[in-house]
Amino acid sequence: MDYKWLLFCPQLPATPSSPRVTIWRRMRSIGSVGLDNGVWVMPQTDAAIVFIQEMKEYVTSQGGTSNTFLANALDQETEEGIIQRFIQDRAEDYAELKEQCADFLAELEKETARQNFSFAECEENEQDLNKLEVWFEKIKKRDFMPGEQQQSTAEWLEKCREAFQTFESISFSHEDHDHTRKMRFDPGSLSDRIP
Repeated sequence: MDYKWLLFCPQLPATPSSPRVTIWRRMRSIGSVGLDNGVWVMPQTDAAIVFIQEMKEYVTSQGGTSNTFLANALDQETEEGIIQRFIQDRAEDYAELKEQCADFLAELEKETARQNFSFAECEENEQDLNKLEVWFEKIKKRDFMPGEQQQSTAEWLEKCREAFQTFESISFSHEDHDHTRKMRFDPGSLSDRIP
C-alpha cells in the first residue's frame, strides 16, 4: 500500500531542552516515527494535519521554526522501511502493555491466594484494569497498521477482564462484617516500621 506521508521538520533553539522533549513526547504520543535529524513522519489523515498545525504553533511559540511536507516514498524499499518502523514502535507499546497485563493477573492470583477479598482490594484492581484499558485505546489510536500484536494484546486484556470479574464475584460472596479478618494485611503505622 502506498501512503501519503506527512513530514514535520521542527527546528528549535539549543537551549532550553524542554521544548525538544515536549516535541518528542507529543510526536511519539500520536504515533509518529522519528527519522534522521529531527524529521517526523506519519500517514496523512485529517487528525494528523490538525495535530501538525498545533505542533507548528508550539514550535513558533518556543522561538523555533518548522516546515511540513506531504510526500510519497521514492521507492518500495523506503516505503517498507518506514512501515516497519511504525510496526516495530507499536509492537514495543503492545509488549509493554502485555507485560502490565501479566502483572495484573499475577496480582489477582496473589490476592486470591491470600484470600484478600475486601472491597478496597476489589476497587484498587478495578482502577488498575481501567488504566490498562485506557492505555490500550491510546495505543490503538496511534497504530496505523494494526495486526497480530493488537489482536494479541486485546486477548491479554480480555483475560484481565475475565480474571477481574471472577475476583469481584468472589469478593462479593465473601462480603461480611469481620473487619478483623480483613485488616490482617494492614502493615500498621509507618512510625512502627522505621527504626
